[in-house]
Amino acid sequence: MTKSIYWKYPEHIVQAEWLKNEIDNEKIRIFDCTTYLHYTDNDPSKPYIVESGFEDYKNSHIPGASFLDLQKDLSNNKSAYRFTLPNWSDLAQCFMKLGIGEPFNIILYSRNGLQWSTRVWWMLYTLGFNNVSVLDGGLIEWQRLGYLTEKGIRKYNSASFKSNPKNDIFVYKEKVLSKIGNKSCIILNALTEDIHLGLNPRYGRLGRIPGSLNIPFHDLVNTKSGKLKQPSDALKIFKDKGFKKNHEIINYCGGGIAATLDAFVLLQLGYYKIKIYDNSMSEWAMDKSLPIET
Repeated sequence: MTKSIYWKYPEHIVQAEWLKNEIDNEKIRIFDCTTYLHYTDNDPSKPYIVESGFEDYKNSHIPGASFLDLQKDLSNNKSAYRFTLPNWSDLAQCFMKLGIGEPFNIILYSRNGLQWSTRVWWMLYTLGFNNVSVLDGGLIEWQRLGYLTEKGIRKYNSASFKSNPKNDIFVYKEKVLSKIGNKSCIILNALTEDIHLGLNPRYGRLGRIPGSLNIPFHDLVNTKSGKLKQPSDALKIFKDKGFKKNHEIINYCGGGIAATLDAFVLLQLGYYKIKIYDNSMSEWAMDKSLPIET
């Protein structure tokens, strides 16, 4: 008899039907995390142009939702890379001012893929704030079910935010470099297969971090609904690649966004030694001192 597989932390994934029923709950705060990337593919120093989803948010969003601007408000704008994490203190202050924290249950969604929600989810989780969930399927699923949206801008009052950072989740190039060839560690590329195989020069030098495996983030999502695949299907994808629960897993992508979706699913499947390489290939492929393979 096949053992049923369930998400380990189901409270961190909510369905649109549930949210609709809780839409007037004053303890719930909803945030649109949408960001758009317009790929250039002809300038590795600037692999994409970032566009905030704020204009689309103003025209249509889940009732009561506020907006999170990932690059403007939640990234280190002094960094050479687009989405580098700010220091923990600044990030916690920003979340607090935006209305994220106690005593609220935070719901994150986006309109163009779960990876924008999971990026913010991991930022909050790393800061020690656990009362946060991702809306499965995002705005696409909400609209598919025929639920109403609204226009305009909503801003929440500030919340109470107590920061207790987990300093070992987001890692940097030195950590990744030290783990190449280590059999107890899997380095996982969440980018598309063409980039992994060295067929697309989007980030500069062709190829991947040596020894890394490839599970594109979109392979973990149902292409029609935009919702996460069933836990049993997701687990099979990782097991087929040889993943074991005691592996340390360093997730990377282009700029630390798509990698958070792979990392989120891994956590939900019970993998517990999870890391995210923040600047990912935006940094690695441009640094000629770092090894690369095709």
